[in-house]
Amino acid sequence: MQLKKMPRRKRLSAGRAPLILFLCQMISALDVPLDPKLLEDLVQPPTITQQSPKDYIIDPRENIVIQCEAKGKPPPSFSWTRNGTHFDIDKDPLVTMKPGSGTLTINIMSEGKAETYEGVYQCTARNERGAAISNNIVVRPSRSPLWTKEKLEPIILRNGQSLILPCRPPLGLPPPIIFWMDNSFQRLPQSERVSQGLNGDLYFSNVLPEDTREDYICYARFNHTQTIQQKQPISVKVISVDELNDTVAANLNDTEFYSAKSNRERPPTFLTPEGNASHKEELRGNVLSLECIAEGLPTPIIYWIKEDGTLPINRTFYRNFKKTLQIIQVSEADSGNYQCIAKNPLGAIHHTISVTVKAAPYWIMAPQNLVLSPGEDGRLTCGANGSPKPRISWLLNGVPVEIAPDDPSRKIDGDTIIFSNVQERSSAVYQCNASNEYGYLLANAFVNVLAEPPRILTSANTLYQVIADRPALLDCAFFGSPLPTIEWFKGAKGSALREDIYVLHENGTLEIPVAQKDSTGTYTCVARNKLGMAKNEVHLEIKDATRIIKQPEYAVMQRGGTVSFECKVKHDHTLIPTITWLKDNGELPNDGRFTVDKDHLVVADVRDDDGGTYTCVANTTLDNVSASAVLSVVAPTPTPAPIYDVPNPPFDLELTDQLDKSVQLSWTPGSDNNSPITKFIIEYEDAMHEAGLWHLQTEVSGMQTTAQLKLSPYVNYSFRVMAVNSLGRSLPSEASEQYLTKAAEPDTNPTAVEGLGSEPDNLVITWKPLNGFESNGPGLQYKVSWRQKDGDDEWTSVVVANVSKYIVSGTPTFVPYLIKVQALNDVGFAPEPAVVMGHSGEDLPMVAPGNVHVNVVNSTLAEVHWDPVPLKSIRGHLQGYRIYYWKAQSSSKRNRRHLEKKILTFQGSKTHGMLPGLEPFSHYTLNVRVVNGKGEGPASPDRVFNTPEGVPSAPSSLKIVNPTLDSLTLEWDPPSRPNGILTEYTLKYQPINSTHELGPLVDLKIPANKTRWTLKNLNFSTRYKFYFYAQTAAGSGSQITEEAVTAVDEGKTAGIPPPDVGAGKAMASRQVDIATQGWFIGLMCAVALLILILLIVCFIRRNKGGKYPVKEKEDAHADPEIQPMKEDDGTFGEYSDAEDHKPLKKGSRTPSDRTVKKEDSDDSLVDYGEGVNGQFNEDGSFIGQYSGKKEKEPAEGNESSEAPSPVNAMNSFV
Repeated sequence: MQLKKMPRRKRLSAGRAPLILFLCQMISALDVPLDPKLLEDLVQPPTITQQSPKDYIIDPRENIVIQCEAKGKPPPSFSWTRNGTHFDIDKDPLVTMKPGSGTLTINIMSEGKAETYEGVYQCTARNERGAAISNNIVVRPSRSPLWTKEKLEPIILRNGQSLILPCRPPLGLPPPIIFWMDNSFQRLPQSERVSQGLNGDLYFSNVLPEDTREDYICYARFNHTQTIQQKQPISVKVISVDELNDTVAANLNDTEFYSAKSNRERPPTFLTPEGNASHKEELRGNVLSLECIAEGLPTPIIYWIKEDGTLPINRTFYRNFKKTLQIIQVSEADSGNYQCIAKNPLGAIHHTISVTVKAAPYWIMAPQNLVLSPGEDGRLTCGANGSPKPRISWLLNGVPVEIAPDDPSRKIDGDTIIFSNVQERSSAVYQCNASNEYGYLLANAFVNVLAEPPRILTSANTLYQVIADRPALLDCAFFGSPLPTIEWFKGAKGSALREDIYVLHENGTLEIPVAQKDSTGTYTCVARNKLGMAKNEVHLEIKDATRIIKQPEYAVMQRGGTVSFECKVKHDHTLIPTITWLKDNGELPNDGRFTVDKDHLVVADVRDDDGGTYTCVANTTLDNVSASAVLSVVAPTPTPAPIYDVPNPPFDLELTDQLDKSVQLSWTPGSDNNSPITKFIIEYEDAMHEAGLWHLQTEVSGMQTTAQLKLSPYVNYSFRVMAVNSLGRSLPSEASEQYLTKAAEPDTNPTAVEGLGSEPDNLVITWKPLNGFESNGPGLQYKVSWRQKDGDDEWTSVVVANVSKYIVSGTPTFVPYLIKVQALNDVGFAPEPAVVMGHSGEDLPMVAPGNVHVNVVNSTLAEVHWDPVPLKSIRGHLQGYRIYYWKAQSSSKRNRRHLEKKILTFQGSKTHGMLPGLEPFSHYTLNVRVVNGKGEGPASPDRVFNTPEGVPSAPSSLKIVNPTLDSLTLEWDPPSRPNGILTEYTLKYQPINSTHELGPLVDLKIPANKTRWTLKNLNFSTRYKFYFYAQTAAGSGSQITEEAVTAVDEGKTAGIPPPDVGAGKAMASRQVDIATQGWFIGLMCAVALLILILLIVCFIRRNKGGKYPVKEKEDAHADPEIQPMKEDDGTFGEYSDAEDHKPLKKGSRTPSDRTVKKEDSDDSLVDYGEGVNGQFNEDGSFIGQYSGKKEKEPAEGNESSEAPSPVNAMNSFV
């Protein structure tokens, strides 16, 4: 069986896609998750999750880190090969492997050279289920060699000639990036005439006098090492024909003079590539770059075409002034002839480039992990392509499959491995290698043979609430191997739900497309495969939709009046709505004139700006509705009213008395608009540091028109003024003229100074820098000083730029330091700063806690004590102590399954702690570690302890078989959690007579090694109720109940005397022919009529709320000997509809095989009555004195209905 990612049904809406995708991922076979909460007991072969690239170029100045991470269950171990042979890292002190990982760290910073560790590395991750391998990782250090020294002669040429300046950079690893600059490190301008080729050379189609310069310099930047190498400058001089003639006039005759016309115009010729045709080969997926650079006068223009085809529109780009054609993501279809054409007014030439696209291997279908159950079939397919066609080879656990051990379930057919009838020994990791001359692909895919019964991952008794007439989705996430089938049921005895009404999704989700009120109820999801069954109940409630039955209405209101909007909401009585009012889709103004009271919004003293759209929004937890109305505000009378408004802005701002740290500002107030000005607000702008941002300077009385302002150094001030009256603030005035104050030393030092180490050997000093306003002058810097607190060392200081961090290297581990940071600028220093204390970096603790001992408190609780670790050995800030503990195996030696380790952390310096939630009768191991800010220290020696016995769980099942006239046989399964050694079983049973009263209780002890017991000398045709539980030395466990009826004496039932021993054949004859007798047909009609009458009576009594007569009888004749059992003390309580509902459920049935599981133990009175006179309706439910019961009640606490185990619920795929 191969688990696969399940597609969604088409009827599922896109809005529910994230949920379904999540469920699909949980049951995916492509990647078995390793969440310990979900898969504590599932094994999985190793899977490589992270590795270094195939071509791994390293920086020789840093430590080499070769990554190899893998997951698996149990966790895999790691090994390495180097250059094809085993790499023993224990013999090389510079090489370490990360704990719990295969990642290697080679410490070449302390000693050693990177070149020593060049080679091909491969990582293997292995566990009991197989071995996965990484790619071959080729490790090479980067190289940035210097340019060879050379003497470059100056280049002199005529105006209009072509020119190629060679670069020819040194070969580096990886190849450098080339660019041309001058002595001022300015890039040389490029154009259609002058451009850099793909090889780095600088091409001139024709030179001009302005090309004359002595500093044409080619630079090579090696990105990996962040270095730049420079070629010797090249000198170029361009001279005109006249200058050249003047130079040689003394030595040449008239016929040897150069003609200006010959250098003026010429047709194009190619500088690169040479000839009429060339060939280019590129690999699939890379960028195809084709280049044509031509010379000529005038400068030629380049065009590109593809012969017998068109250039791909979305993948074609032109670079370097169309001299370079680039096609990205090139494929085999891009092969062909490409033609570049160079054209100027004097002519045109072309060059044909034949392009062939090859391909390194690429995946068509990479092999996928297989999860199969024993006996199933499957296949691994390794689909790869390339040019040339790659060769496919298979490996098994890193070894060529040809020399691997034979497996009869495996057959190799080229790129496919076919598995048939697999067994657990077939689990392994297979590697597919696809290779050709251009590269290779390597993929790991495991075959994991698992046999797992179904598990349902959705929480039990989840409640779903849905608005009526909307879709409902009920989840049933599951896992199992083989893949379980899913069925849904509604109610206690409903049949499987059909897809003509419901949508059953392959991930287990049940969809009700249009939920109605009658959709309310309990739904059961059942998952089955050949190894077992699991089920889970969820509950669905359908709520009425929220409606606005009285909407707010359009209103017109005069200014100053009061308006009211009404919004009445009808909603489901179980939902609490929240009513919110909005104005123009925003919040209501924060104004006392707006009041909200239950169904109304009231706006008093209406103003013009109150006009707009008011919306009532009713929200519940499941839905929301809204309704809107518009308010229009009109003037009350046509009589114009006085203008009451904010003041007009001040004007005529003037600066006088300009000093270094003060200035006087004066202004003229604007109109107060019939409301006196109470104050003026003065703001400033710093155009130098924060242009466009205005800050409060000061506020002055409304009677003033001048203000003396205090200023800070080195600020370019502008000022503006605003006037304030009772109606608000005016617009700002126009800005004043700017005033720049003189620079001064800083007034303050940086704040938030801290010293914390990021590594064991450093101290990171950080601070909050001064802002531009606080700098008081140009050239802001910081003087950082530090020294050890407990030493006699002098202060060490360094001046840094305007940054916020400085790292001190080479410090001892976790040592206190005194630190101070002082600001300075070009004028001087700030005042002496305050001294703060910090610590250098922490390192992992060196010592484990000692003297660890355990005191077992009870079967589920233990107390752990330990001695504290000395502070010097902690090497950091003490965070606390961490206890790792795990259950190795049960004390009964029956369960040796290894469980995941659990962790408890105790903060601070505690030296003891409690371990809760232990399992009784179990064997535990623990150790203790100290924790600081860096991490955990070493573990203390393991300590083991055992928990005492506890009470067992209920028996797993109970069923009654082989009923006879006077005997019943009970069969059961032992408790799933015995929590100790079972000593015996206790069986209690009592009869229920024809008047539904309980008879005497019989108590029976059964040996612990029994799983079957026959009760004899019972009454015929009598119903019995059984109570059954197990015991250990710690006490009695939870009980399981069941009911059964002894066989009916059919002779008495039919009114015929029982036959003697010799009348067997006659008895059989009467039983066969009785249905054809007239008296029997009449009797059946009478019974049907009686049932109809009883149904009517029951219906009337139920509507009147009558009590059960049997309840009244039991209350009046309570007998302490027959009280039902309570869960905590093993006694029996009252047998009534309130406390033991299961015999009274309407329509309930006992399963045909009389089996009662822990999850769904269900008692019944279906078979009450004698012969054909029993009072039952047509579906078999009892309708006598118990007819008052209508709805199913929750299961009793002392019966076997219990919550699913959290471990089982979490064992699933993610």
